[in-house]
This record gives sequence, C-alpha cells and structure tokens, in this order.
Amino acid sequence: MSKYSAWAFILAIFCSAQTYAQGVVTVAKDIDENITANNNTTATSSDSPNLTLLPQLSSSIGAAATNNLLHPEQVFCYQVATPPQNYQGYTLNGMAIVSFCGIINDKVQQIFSQKILNNPQSLSFDSSENCIIRPQIMLRYVRGVDATDVLLSSPCHALAIFYGGSVKVFNAKPSAGEIDSIIKPLLNNKVEFISPALFNQSLPIGVAKTDEQKQILQKKNKPIRQWQQTIQEQSAKSAGWNKLKSN
Repeated sequence: MSKYSAWAFILAIFCSAQTYAQGVVTVAKDIDENITANNNTTATSSDSPNLTLLPQLSSSIGAAATNNLLHPEQVFCYQVATPPQNYQGYTLNGMAIVSFCGIINDKVQQIFSQKILNNPQSLSFDSSENCIIRPQIMLRYVRGVDATDVLLSSPCHALAIFYGGSVKVFNAKPSAGEIDSIIKPLLNNKVEFISPALFNQSLPIGVAKTDEQKQILQKKNKPIRQWQQTIQEQSAKSAGWNKLKSN
C-alpha cells in the first residue's frame, strides 16, 4: 500500500467512526422523543443513571443477575434473530447476531429502567400471550466479566432475561409501544458485527492508563478490598461449602 493509499484508508476509517459516533449520540434523543409521543411524558436524564427494577423481576432472576442490571459498567446492544438451520455464525444465547446497535449511554439506560424494568404497568405477570417470540435486540449489561442479557421481542412483545444458563420470560404486551419506540432508533444506528476476539481486542482484565482511569479504579476497588478483608477475617471460622472435611 502506498503512502497516500494508507492515509486515505486511515481517513476513511476516521470518517466512518465519526459518522457512527454521531448516529449513536442521536439514539437517546430519538428514544426519548418516541416514548414521549406515545406517553406524553419525558424521562429525566442524569450523569449517573438511577437504575431500578421491579421486585417481581428481581426475585425471579436472582441477586447476581439483578446486580448486573442495576450497576452495569457497560451496556451493549445487539440485533439478534432466530438462527436458520445449520447456522455457524456468531451467536448470543443461542440466537444469531445480526448486527451491533451501539453502546447504550446513561440516559437510554435510565429511560429503559423507568419505562420497562421498573414500571408496574409495563409487564403482565399474571397472563400470557398466544404468540411466538420474535427476537429483535439483546441488551448485554456487563459488570466485570459477568453479564446479564435482556432480550426485547416484537411484534410478540416480550421481555426475556438471560443469566447463568437460565432464562426468564415475561409478557410485555402492556408496554408494546414503549418497546417498539426503543427498538426502532437503536436498529436505525446498527453497524456490522465484528468479533473483538478475532483481532485480540477482548481483554481478560482492564489496564488503567490515564490518571482519570486510575482514580476510577481506586474508587471502584475500595468496597471490593473491604469485602476481601472481611473474607480473610472469617477464614478461620468453621462452616461453609468451601471447607473440606476429611473422614
């Protein structure tokens, strides 16, 4: 590749990245406007999202899955579909990955929490629908190396939560309009899915490089270190599934 060709290639990548970034920025605005049109309400924004969950959801999926939904470090969006027979492409919870639809920012996380995950009128826990789930998007709530996945289905409106090899499905017909208002702008900004592991871009552990990242790490690790200290203090005590006892 010539010098000029190389620069043209780099410029093309930069322009594509700029265009994609601008598209992702508009997603929160589009979702907010779509839901406002349906409900005549506007979700409040916050620099740090106050994410909440319906008690029925939390008790059904368990504490670990709930923790990921309430305290995610990143939320990724993937367009998914039922895989055809003999499908050998990339999958997520057994569904074919069609495209990548962005990194979900704090405002969209809060809108989704307010309108779906913590809205008593959004889900029907006492009734079911006679329809087949049509996967549309999967939201992956990542915390550390753990993740809880939330599937949105339309037109058979349903919410499915995947964690630890199990799945819980909920009837979301009461919030059909809100779900479609979330799905549409996200899919309007989709790009081709490329595996990060293919290019060795999936790191098993984070590396703090800047002073800001080091401060975030110190703040985040403080409660973890306290937990480790508590475990060490209790290590001499009897009991537990992790204590071997010889006969």
